Amino acid sequence: MPKPRPDPFDPEELPSLARKVIKEAKFPMLATIDGDQARLRPVSPVRVDGFTIYVANLQAYHKTAQIAANPKVELCYLAPSHDQIRITGTAHSLSEGEQPLIDEIWQQNPLLRQYLGSSTNPELIIYRIIPEQVRFMREWALDYSDVPL
Repeated sequence: MPKPRPDPFDPEELPSLARKVIKEAKFPMLATIDGDQARLRPVSPVRVDGFTIYVANLQAYHKTAQIAANPKVELCYLAPSHDQIRITGTAHSLSEGEQPLIDEIWQQNPLLRQYLGSSTNPELIIYRIIPEQVRFMREWALDYSDVPL
């Protein structure tokens, strides 16, 4: 059986290919560190600005303590075509001084409004994941290409 060959692409296309994976995959996996143990879970981004991803969270969730102890995280998106991107970055919680942005995110996300009642609910945390590296891999390529930030 011949080895599968990935579809070729022009390196200039990397940013648009990576954005397409984000759009198609919708629900990435978020990796954090819990002491000396990696933890992974699906998340539902509440906003996407290029490769900066915003994720809502609650104070009581385990990832809150994990991110407080080590804000280095990674998101992995896998499209139905099996193309993938990995966004390596740092998670920062939005502050009270960013309430207009929190309110904008709040208005765009009916599930937040349904479950939390108010954008100032003290249980709500919105993380801004600032990318330090974005890598794209075409299905069967077996190696990553760095996406310019």
